[in-house]
Amino acid sequence: MKSLRIFSFLWLCSLMSFGQSLSISGTVIDADNHPIEFANVIILNEDESEILKGTSTNDNGFFDILNLEANTYVLKISYIGFENFNQKIILTGHLDLTTIQLRQVSESLDEVSILVKKPTIKREADRLVFNIEQTALVEGNMLQVLKSTPGVLVIGDEITVKNSNPTVYINDKKVNLSAEDLNQLLAGSSANAIKSVEVITNPSARYDAESGVVINIIMSKNLVTGYRGSIFTNYTQGVFPNYTAGTSHFFKNEDISLNVNYSYSKDKINRNGDDTVNFLDDSNNTEQSWRSITNRNTWSETHNLNANFDYFINEKNTLSLSSNSLYIPYFKYKIANKTTISDVNGNFLSRFTADNLSRDTKYNLAFDVDFNHSFTKGVLSVNAHYTTYNYERNQSVISNNFGMNDAFLGASAFNTENDQGTKILAGKIDYSLPLNESSNFETGLKFSSTNTESEITQFDVNINTGTETIDALNSDAFNYDERIYAAYANYDLSVEKWSINAGLRVEQTNIEGESPLTDITNTQDYLEWFPNASLQYTISDDYNVKLNYKRSIARPSYAALNPFRFFLNDNYVVSGNPFLVPTFVDHAVIGTSLTDFFTFEAYYKNYDGAISEIPRQDNTSNVIEYISVNFDKSVEFGFDFITNFDVTNRWSVYAVTSFYNFEEETDFGQGFVSKNQWSNYSVWQNDFTFLEDNSLNVNLALTWVGKSLQGFQIVEDRLFSELAISKTILDKKGVISLSVSDLFNMHDFDVSTQYQNQFSTQFVDVDDRFVRLGFRYKFGNTKLNSNARAIDTEERERLEKKEK
Repeated sequence: MKSLRIFSFLWLCSLMSFGQSLSISGTVIDADNHPIEFANVIILNEDESEILKGTSTNDNGFFDILNLEANTYVLKISYIGFENFNQKIILTGHLDLTTIQLRQVSESLDEVSILVKKPTIKREADRLVFNIEQTALVEGNMLQVLKSTPGVLVIGDEITVKNSNPTVYINDKKVNLSAEDLNQLLAGSSANAIKSVEVITNPSARYDAESGVVINIIMSKNLVTGYRGSIFTNYTQGVFPNYTAGTSHFFKNEDISLNVNYSYSKDKINRNGDDTVNFLDDSNNTEQSWRSITNRNTWSETHNLNANFDYFINEKNTLSLSSNSLYIPYFKYKIANKTTISDVNGNFLSRFTADNLSRDTKYNLAFDVDFNHSFTKGVLSVNAHYTTYNYERNQSVISNNFGMNDAFLGASAFNTENDQGTKILAGKIDYSLPLNESSNFETGLKFSSTNTESEITQFDVNINTGTETIDALNSDAFNYDERIYAAYANYDLSVEKWSINAGLRVEQTNIEGESPLTDITNTQDYLEWFPNASLQYTISDDYNVKLNYKRSIARPSYAALNPFRFFLNDNYVVSGNPFLVPTFVDHAVIGTSLTDFFTFEAYYKNYDGAISEIPRQDNTSNVIEYISVNFDKSVEFGFDFITNFDVTNRWSVYAVTSFYNFEEETDFGQGFVSKNQWSNYSVWQNDFTFLEDNSLNVNLALTWVGKSLQGFQIVEDRLFSELAISKTILDKKGVISLSVSDLFNMHDFDVSTQYQNQFSTQFVDVDDRFVRLGFRYKFGNTKLNSNARAIDTEERERLEKKEK
């Protein structure tokens, strides 16, 4: 009897399992009854809000979608040059649709259809969505896409949204590299799989508290089975030539999905500077002027590899393994400095040259394991992350001094060895629960542990004998441990005319930094709350108003806390500050939209303890020290006017102009310094399509940044410009692209510093005026969309090594 009950139970389970494993099949043909190969076939839920499964037809036009439950679905079939086929299906058993005939589009253009399109821009309550899928912009790299994204400004290694440094995510996974490493990763990664870029100005509590502004790069996700691949290369001519090549591969079937992207780049970048430092006497009058002509060159070879493997255990469970790796086996950094010293009347006093040569090696390897489980209602996501980072630098500096009549006075030299190793462990759990059709609840926990050990040893070199002697005053070690415990809850509601999003994140931070040689210890232990809220009210189809608020934190980077003094030469030094504390930012926005084309916003930002790296000149020792400090007060407020519209069906425009005021104040021990400056930020972006089949696409972007205040320094006007052109060739499998940057040679800029005992000017000549020619070739099932992904975790971005 017991055996019979067990058998009956197993038989019933098998029936239930069999009953839920249904399928839909059919054959897709054209008007001449010829099979259509590679037609996309997808299954959506009844209200078409979610794609559930997908496949493509084989060479006989046949498709078969398996493992479906009894339910109501919508079947969609599409193929270039044919009208889409849509059919609602109530599935109760295996369904064979026999043959499905697609009708040819009446205005199709032979074998070529619309291959590219214009980017689209959508503004939401908390973000701007820049959709670039199938546009000319995807033929460049990820960094080029960010440069073309409205509101995003890329200057050298720094990515900014207005005056904020955003946190970069890829598919909602944070990419945490230093600014330099992040640029190398983005510049070496093809953009052909990017669907859109989200500029999130009011991130929900789901994002970590450091994410005051988020740039989320959304990659196209493919539900169609099969294989696709591509190879690409580009040649860039700036001051020097640069080369990049890479390949992407994607495979998917019913059980697994595998994506691998690799790129290699070989670069030489030039940067010139013309700096004048006026050293002052006790009355703050100019005593000596030091003018330095500096040429900086960097040579690098970079390998980028990211891979993602998904195993679809069943309909409700998915296991993912991911890796994002950056390896730089060769990095050479050379600074040639010529400094002339004059008196207050401009008479020559002396001069010196300083040659600085550094050689680096670096790797940053990140690994993730993700598990997702779908309940009847709700999704549980678990992530475990590990990062290992290693950085080594060997530096040699030699200075030659000359007096009156250019007489040689002597020389000095020193060498430096600098090493840093970092380990990051992190884990998080997120749960998302749809409460009903109009509301959703999210909650989660996170823990991260970061440990970094670094040391610097400086050797004084005897010019005559080459003997090295350790300089104990400029040698040190630094051990840093950080632990963050976080929890959050977030709720969003959308009913009739109201849209509400509100959340709260709490983070407990424990930090201990120790420098054993100098006996410096920095201990921080704080619990902070980070609320966020968005409210939007739609008055009519053409008019809405919104209100946003968010509190966030900006923790100092590991390098900024490191007390090391890194000498560029005998008179210029970059120093860490172990006594830095976090910055807390309150950001509020009120705005309104008129129709779909015009938006007006007013905003206010208060920075409590803003961190800024500033130059501090010592008028006694004639040393310039670059050091990060906390400001007492930093406030920004402004007004944004935004519009986007189609001039014609082949020309679209996005434009924004922002007028804002920035104020900074702090006490350096000699009384308060206070400065404020009104500035203008404007963007004019144009997208064009040409030719009868729209296969030629052009993007022209102009960005104006007016005179602005940054760390008590006045930065003069700049105009950023870029032109991107792409054309499909080789039966739609190949794409050639051409881009030109800095059309008007106005990227270079002047900087001036004048307050208390500081008086200097600087001209920066950046190497971002270039012409780039690229080519990409697709193979395999080229009808597929890419599923490229990269995964990382929050803490990696502060693995920062500053360079001047």
